[in-house]
Amino acid sequence: MGTPGARLVAFGDELVRIHQWLREELAQLRGDVGAYLDGRGERPRELKAHCLSFCTALTKHHTGEDAGAFPVLAKDFPDLRPIIVKLEEDHQMVSSIVLSLEQLINDISDSPDEAEARRVRGELDGLTAILESHFIFEEGRIVKALNELTAEDGTTESLLGLSAPTG
Repeated sequence: MGTPGARLVAFGDELVRIHQWLREELAQLRGDVGAYLDGRGERPRELKAHCLSFCTALTKHHTGEDAGAFPVLAKDFPDLRPIIVKLEEDHQMVSSIVLSLEQLINDISDSPDEAEARRVRGELDGLTAILESHFIFEEGRIVKALNELTAEDGTTESLLGLSAPTG
């Protein structure tokens, strides 16, 4: 039996799982757009819903980190403060891209032509590149510190904005 506040979850490992799920969702979304361009994919309405759902999850994750994990890490690990500032700046940049993508998706016609679909794919490709760089940087810098946090510091959802998907 553990002591009160003993670690029940390794939050850094949960972060990696959340990032992996977001990577997979984004890859599937990019594949869906590619399939649509090839004439064998989902109808635009499903693509819109999938894209907006992904954007919502990503935003929730980053907002959760900004309000949850980052303040705790800054307090408990002051040497991480410059890293946290950089991660927060990344979140602002990603947020701007997500807003642009959401606007593009919301404005797309019910029967998008190839040019519209290519613009969506271009935005997704740019978002993928930035997120991959961000995720690698974040995982390399804060996973160890996150794994030192205990249940007293919060839950996966309160610290990271999302629960790690299972299965």
